[in-house]
Amino acid sequence: MSARQALGKGLGALIPDKSPAEAEGKRIFFSCGIEEIQANPFQPRKFFGDESLQELVQSIREKGILQPLMVRRKGDRYELIAGERRWRAAQKAGIKEVPILVKDVSESELLELSLIENIQRENLNPIEEAEAYRGLMDQFHFTQEEISQKVGKDRATVANALRLLKLPPEIKQSLSEGKVSVGHARALLGVESPEKQRMAWRKVLADGLSVRQTENLIKRLRAKNPAGSGKSSSGWEALVEELQRSLGTRVRILGRRKRGRIEIEFYSPEELERILDFLRR
Repeated sequence: MSARQALGKGLGALIPDKSPAEAEGKRIFFSCGIEEIQANPFQPRKFFGDESLQELVQSIREKGILQPLMVRRKGDRYELIAGERRWRAAQKAGIKEVPILVKDVSESELLELSLIENIQRENLNPIEEAEAYRGLMDQFHFTQEEISQKVGKDRATVANALRLLKLPPEIKQSLSEGKVSVGHARALLGVESPEKQRMAWRKVLADGLSVRQTENLIKRLRAKNPAGSGKSSSGWEALVEELQRSLGTRVRILGRRKRGRIEIEFYSPEELERILDFLRR
């Protein structure tokens, strides 16, 4: 079974039950100096909450590291595959040696394993998850459909996650830190102007708006745009929502009722082909 075929089944599917070393009766679990391990450059998780990390530090001080870190050899050192929170916490706890499990994986498998581990444990924030998907697309040319199969999520979920990367940096940071929810972020995508997104975002934070209130705010902002100015007229909202549900992507209707045009967004050649197939049917 190839690594790509196994991804959707989780980490276990990528790791054989018995490695050659195990088959020969050799020990593959052992300890090494914590300074011999370096971070995973493809680690999709960028934000490590201080409070939860401190709890892990305390646990390691009391009980040690119960699950070995998964690593690969990198020259005369080791590179993390999975277990970066444990590695970081062990450093803070003053641990000098940590248990490791060495596996031979390629760079593409390294990124895939890191992504799968974090997604399955639900450790990534929405922006980290979206950036991990983008990394798989940019570096290893995965399609959205392939990613959805690998991580066990439907294609629309992957596409919606990628859309979050279109938001201004400060809004993405706010989403990463949990100051706004994915629901808020998706509502903000209802207007294309970054300035209007920022204006609405600041009001969400200042007034503590719910997702529904944010959606209503976005509708009011869109309604202020004159018909034909490049935004969907509020009179088309029901039809726009129906088209978006059917096509699985963002749709805009521009112009007046007697004349206008429909714009359908796509985010990859594969998604364009999927939309075209749908329209042909």
